[in-house]
Amino acid sequence: MRSAIRTAAFLIVGLFFSVPALAVEPVFSADGAAIHGYDPVAYFTDEKPVKGDPGHSATYQGATWHFASAANRDMFTAAPEKFAPQYGGYCAWAVANNYTATTDPDAWSIRDGKLYLNFSKFVRARWALDKAGNIVSADRNWPGLRDDS
Repeated sequence: MRSAIRTAAFLIVGLFFSVPALAVEPVFSADGAAIHGYDPVAYFTDEKPVKGDPGHSATYQGATWHFASAANRDMFTAAPEKFAPQYGGYCAWAVANNYTATTDPDAWSIRDGKLYLNFSKFVRARWALDKAGNIVSADRNWPGLRDDS
């Protein structure tokens, strides 16, 4: 019974967020760009989401990333693991709960030098209630979700 309920929940969530629950791309990409075309470096340098410019792009993990400047692009290509969001840019709270969901560029956090994105600011608030525990769960779940791509 519990397994059937969990399976149904994953299917409903996957349909609602328009991201298959178990058929995960390695990097969340929309409109041809990772993380909605936002500059992942800007979260660290500007401390806010900044829309990237397709004229300043790079490829990493099979996705195209946009940057606000050539300098940000160069910082990213020199150390992408430092700037790329955790869990391929999928919602950190969703991954902690063993499914994937899209993200809102305004629903973000940096913890221990790592960028985490969430579906919405409401979901980010729920995730923040137990960041450490949610990160442990997401780190455990992400390889299995990622391997189903």
